[in-house]
Amino acid sequence: MLISYLEHIRGALLAFLFFYPLFMAYLWMIGAIYYYWRRERNQGGHQQEPKLREYPWVSLVVPCFNEGENVRDTIAALAAQTYPNFDIIAVNDGSSDDTGAILDELAQSYPQLRVLHFSENQGKAMGLRMAALSSPHEFLVCIDGDALLDPHATTWIMSHFVNGARVGAVTGNPRIRTRSTLLGKVQVGEFSAIIGMIKRAQRIYGRIFTVSGVVSGFRKAALHRVGYWSLDKVTEDIDISWKMQLNHWDIRFEPNALCWILMPETLRGLWKQRLRWAQGGYEVLLANLTGLFNWKRRRMWPVVLEFATSVIWSYSMLAVAVLWVLGYFLPLPDYLELPSMIPHWPGVVLGLTCLLQFAISLAIDSRYEKGLGRFYYWMIWYPLAFWLINLLTAIVGLPKALFRERGRRATWVSPDRGVAGGTEGVGT
Repeated sequence: MLISYLEHIRGALLAFLFFYPLFMAYLWMIGAIYYYWRRERNQGGHQQEPKLREYPWVSLVVPCFNEGENVRDTIAALAAQTYPNFDIIAVNDGSSDDTGAILDELAQSYPQLRVLHFSENQGKAMGLRMAALSSPHEFLVCIDGDALLDPHATTWIMSHFVNGARVGAVTGNPRIRTRSTLLGKVQVGEFSAIIGMIKRAQRIYGRIFTVSGVVSGFRKAALHRVGYWSLDKVTEDIDISWKMQLNHWDIRFEPNALCWILMPETLRGLWKQRLRWAQGGYEVLLANLTGLFNWKRRRMWPVVLEFATSVIWSYSMLAVAVLWVLGYFLPLPDYLELPSMIPHWPGVVLGLTCLLQFAISLAIDSRYEKGLGRFYYWMIWYPLAFWLINLLTAIVGLPKALFRERGRRATWVSPDRGVAGGTEGVGT
């Protein structure tokens, strides 16, 4: 009787491992298609800006740490915004290179640029907080120091604030600049098929897991209500997203707000980035766990359920992989024996679903960037590289979050900026 029960558990576990990613893929595809049909289909394109009934002043905020190679282009792109009323606040967060000197030089050429200097590295969250407090305006658009904001992005972001009093933040649409290597090319598809598609779907069922840390707009009243960005979280973007939505502010996704970004193109850089993302998600979940079961916060439950289920799935995959390896070296009871992990028909179904997901997302995103179709053929590598890395970082990130010193300041670490000269055929 007990053995039969254990065999049923094994069968249920294997079914969960197969059907969960299949279910989520189709949920994201259906949600993204519905979002596109309702909100994007009749738009003329990101260059055809909406006409706003008013144009409130905006501060474009750029926290910088060792961005001497990129900050000139970043500030130039900000100064080229078509939105009529804005200033620029750049924060030099204790950079050890020539970032501070370059920003001071740029301030002579761009009268709308103001520079804040920190004598020591205080972290991105502190840079954003000080810029927000020093800004005289109600609205902020925050980008990274190596990003290039599309000239029309600020107008698209502000259209949500002008038309929605409860909108606390608007997340933009990051586009990959570094695409000369295999990892770079695969990330072009990932940001469309995974990140962009998930944000569209999440907007349909209520709440977004996180704004994009490289391009987002904020209402200062909402920031003030939630205490601004937390200084001890390794992912300030996930943290502020949850704080705002738990305080009943709305977060919207604006696919027309394009921002060209640099991403890691080495396995080491990719691992560090994805591990930070995973750890940051766990930290935010643990920090807010006790208050999530309030009925007034029920709109966050689908996001929490999706995140928690993905964690269970990741650790279930780990358990199955361990048992599969042990089966080669030790005799296991029948109820612990597992079929080969080499893909058979379930793997074919998941692979075809993955390709369908990429095809739909690239078709939707082709309105924002021409020539995306040529990256479709590189997507066959996604399960072998990114999927495996994301799975492993989800496993490693939990103990890192659990045992990280509470209250410890999260400071900058210079990231992998991709391969030099690898910005193939992109621009604003």
